[in-house]
Amino acid sequence: MAQIFDGQIRFGVHAGPQNTGYADSVRLWQTAEASGYDWASVFDHFIPIQSDPHGPCLEGPTLLAAMAAQTSRLRCGILVVGNTYRHPAVQANIAATLDHISGGRLEWGVGAGWWELEHQEYHIPFHTTARRIRMLGESSRVQKLLWTQPRATFEGRYYQLTDALCEPKPLQDPLPLWIGGMGEQLTLRAVAESADGWNTFLMPVEAYRHKLDVLAGHCAAVGRDPRDIRKSLAFGAVICETEAAARERVEQAARAMNVPPETVRDRVLVGTPEQAAERLLRYVELGVGDFLVTTRAPFDYETLRLFIERVAPPVRQEAGRLARS
Repeated sequence: MAQIFDGQIRFGVHAGPQNTGYADSVRLWQTAEASGYDWASVFDHFIPIQSDPHGPCLEGPTLLAAMAAQTSRLRCGILVVGNTYRHPAVQANIAATLDHISGGRLEWGVGAGWWELEHQEYHIPFHTTARRIRMLGESSRVQKLLWTQPRATFEGRYYQLTDALCEPKPLQDPLPLWIGGMGEQLTLRAVAESADGWNTFLMPVEAYRHKLDVLAGHCAAVGRDPRDIRKSLAFGAVICETEAAARERVEQAARAMNVPPETVRDRVLVGTPEQAAERLLRYVELGVGDFLVTTRAPFDYETLRLFIERVAPPVRQEAGRLARS
């Protein structure tokens, strides 16, 4: 099977809907669409992450349905559904419905689930990491069966189906299934077995190259070409008109997080628009097709503007030249 959206370089906004409200989410998504972004996505949490856990947090698939109805062109994603929160058959039906609401624009991402506090407060079983990832692997297969078979039967270690119905089917065939994570033994194996796309976070080029090598090994084991799996990277961005301004913001962030500035630079796209484009092109050369700027409220609209107006065009242009050469 060929890679989904093969040959396209896409740019997106990935926004966790925490410490914000519905009106702010609508503004963000509609601004992204009007600005020329290709994609917008939400996350799937019930309690804010990496911040004060007592704030508001909008439920992911519900908000995604509303955002799909409020836009007309953007690809509508979720990165990623926590598999432990909903039975995979429930996930499959939610995704199929979302694909109809969006007019065939859904990008459905799944992950093993990691935010332990949510499991504790809601008494959702929080199994070992290995078990949660094995459950994710089964869940991915269950969902694809339900999207593609008139009736689905599945007998797994964790999930079972008997002559199960999922109607209507998604509009897209295939409905893009993304798996998020970077665990080398189990997560990347699940990517090789079932995913149309693999999403992870920005990391140094050599570290990412190693992950690709591991994924290629898993693909060989299951008889799959790793080039058929689309790759996306999500990252925070500090993009400024001058290098000095970007450096100052990085140093402020490093002090706030009590980490060295180098740690921030490894995980965040930092610099002038020209420097940011140059860095992303190194990942294009490794096969990355989607670049997603992560943002949290209050949303940094200036960075989002600089990225889509000054970073995305040269990356897309150079990627096209590389593809033709």
